[in-house]
Amino acid sequence: MNTAQHVDVVIIGAGLSGIGAACHLRRKCPDKSFLILEGRERMGGTWDLFRYPGIRSDSDMYTLGYNFKPWTDPKSIADGPAIKKYVEETAKEYQLEEHIQFGHQVKSSEWSTDKSTWTLQVEETTTSEVKHISCGFVFSCTGYYNYKKGHTPQFEGSDSFEGKIVHPQFWPEDYDYSGKNVVVIGSGATAITLVPAMSKNAAHVTMLQRSPTYIVSLPQEDRFLNKLRRFLPATWVYRIARTRNTTLAYIMFYLSKLFPDWVRKKILDGAEKQIGPDVDMKHFEPSYKPWDERMCVVPDGDFFEALREGDVSVVTDHIERFDKDRIHLKSGESIPADVVVTATGLDLQFMGGIELTVDGQRFNDADKMNYKGVMVEDLPNIGFLFGYTNASWTLKSDLTSEYLCRIIRIMDRKGYRKCVPLNFDQTIQTEPFLTLKSGYINRGIQKFPNQGSKRPWRLYQNYFLDLLTLRFGRVFDRRLTFSQPEEVSKERDDSTEIRRVS
Repeated sequence: MNTAQHVDVVIIGAGLSGIGAACHLRRKCPDKSFLILEGRERMGGTWDLFRYPGIRSDSDMYTLGYNFKPWTDPKSIADGPAIKKYVEETAKEYQLEEHIQFGHQVKSSEWSTDKSTWTLQVEETTTSEVKHISCGFVFSCTGYYNYKKGHTPQFEGSDSFEGKIVHPQFWPEDYDYSGKNVVVIGSGATAITLVPAMSKNAAHVTMLQRSPTYIVSLPQEDRFLNKLRRFLPATWVYRIARTRNTTLAYIMFYLSKLFPDWVRKKILDGAEKQIGPDVDMKHFEPSYKPWDERMCVVPDGDFFEALREGDVSVVTDHIERFDKDRIHLKSGESIPADVVVTATGLDLQFMGGIELTVDGQRFNDADKMNYKGVMVEDLPNIGFLFGYTNASWTLKSDLTSEYLCRIIRIMDRKGYRKCVPLNFDQTIQTEPFLTLKSGYINRGIQKFPNQGSKRPWRLYQNYFLDLLTLRFGRVFDRRLTFSQPEEVSKERDDSTEIRRVS
């Protein structure tokens, strides 16, 4: 066992969340030493891993960008390389490069109450050497899915298929599909992005879906804001855009919940106008209500344009089996295929699948509840960054980083070394961490901590409520307990020995 290196804070992940967390830490806790451990060889996370044609965000960059760094590119719905560049620029501005250890995969982490530290077992991916790093606090910025594995269903006869089958998460570099018949299996954001992008070079692209999804067209560039930049500083424009877009997104979300039939009609009417008379609307009429699953955004209606031009077709059916050069459907129809893209979803994973141990006992996140969407019941000195399902990811990750920095500053000021959420209310009922009905969520949500029926264990997916709670609300409450150094090894049920500040 190598001698453990010690820092105040370890940030796991150098993607959009991890770089943002490090910046917040530098801004709010400038005296803290920290490391960013990244399992891959480059920063960027999702925006470096995914390299399929057309890769882009389905959220506007005025809300997906950091709250401290304005997005100044004219395109509000940005492609993957532009987002990665934004992350890299941020890291450079805050001089984070020297704090990042690339190729360092965190395998496990063990908490010692006696020492009030986490000790992380880290593997250097190039040498397989294992070393140990200890810290007082951990920020888990690992996202919500497994970077090493996507979800691909087993299709009968796929071994006999003579073309290429590829998952978007592992897109082959410089892959040439020119002039080929492409079938994209799926109807989520990845499929909706891939289809119009691939149609530019493929002979034809077919999107094969089991069921439709809601698709909404938004302008790729916000002309009003781009004009506003001529008269106002970039920071002002960014604040205006961020506030406006966040507000409109939540109005849309709550209208969908209050008046689902009206919102459904508006969305379908908009889609019908754009796809034209030659496409059957049955392919765009989901069986579920708006926002039971996440909606798909298409910039400037590029998906609908490809449909109108005849470069793309949509088939709603179930797969019966693969053949050497086609896919046979349960309806009896078949689709010729040279390339099959399985845009069939992600493999969900909480905290990067890291094995956690607390005082020698294996810790199971799935048996616990989340606390305010930032910590886990009974888990000391760890925060996790997880975004919204109904808005941009970074809106919540920014607030989470700020809140965790508030906790660290309080611990320093009061001399505490342990902070852990505890539940004392036995009447609280639990339910899944996320309530969306998407297939990839239903497959993997059991790996995540639960949410509770009451605050602060309940997730409301509401930025404005979280803004009040995490940025302006009190940190101290009866459920979030802090311990002095001499108290850290005392039992949780001894109320005279664990300091609770109310």
